[in-house]
Amino acid sequence: MPPEGYAVRMSPRRPERRSEEAANAVIKAAMDLCQEVGYRKLSIEGIAARAGVGKNTIYRWWPSKALVLLDGLLSTWKMDASFPDTGDFVADIKTQMAAASRILGDPDVFPHYRALIGEAQHDPDLHRALWDSFIGHLAGAAAERIKTAQREGQVRPDADPVLVTELLYGAAYYRRLLTPRTADTEHINAIVDLAFTGLAPSSG
Repeated sequence: MPPEGYAVRMSPRRPERRSEEAANAVIKAAMDLCQEVGYRKLSIEGIAARAGVGKNTIYRWWPSKALVLLDGLLSTWKMDASFPDTGDFVADIKTQMAAASRILGDPDVFPHYRALIGEAQHDPDLHRALWDSFIGHLAGAAAERIKTAQREGQVRPDADPVLVTELLYGAAYYRRLLTPRTADTEHINAIVDLAFTGLAPSSG
């Protein structure tokens, strides 16, 4: 699992790349063009023209525009996968989820990330790259923090850490990706409080 201070900055670029200068030009062109024209109008042709390289050069290193864009996000954006451990799991999970939500909501990040999530639904290579290079690391770090809370008696020992992670983060992702509402700190706190209080009416 990621150690303290770990930041997700892995790259899906192909290993045969030789020119870092050209690769960086391609990435910058993709990021800039995506901001200017949107993901749907982004093209390998446009990226190549802006970067001053041939299309074949890009295709040698990346099989699709989506993976160029993913590489750009991972190369320029740090997401700390470590969790605070103050001894209070509920407080710590609120802190981490709120921080992750703020980073994902950054206007320089979120439009690209939302586009990649949508594209991944019908691009198996991108789907795997997103999981392997980014989402899987964050999910793994969350599951490890939940296991620590279980050992400390703060979470039910029979609860599946992966399911708990999906329960908590899935709600935040739903709000961020599928509704017009904002996954702000108040919303994050409400998710966690409801998860740990439960939906059953009080017996008292």
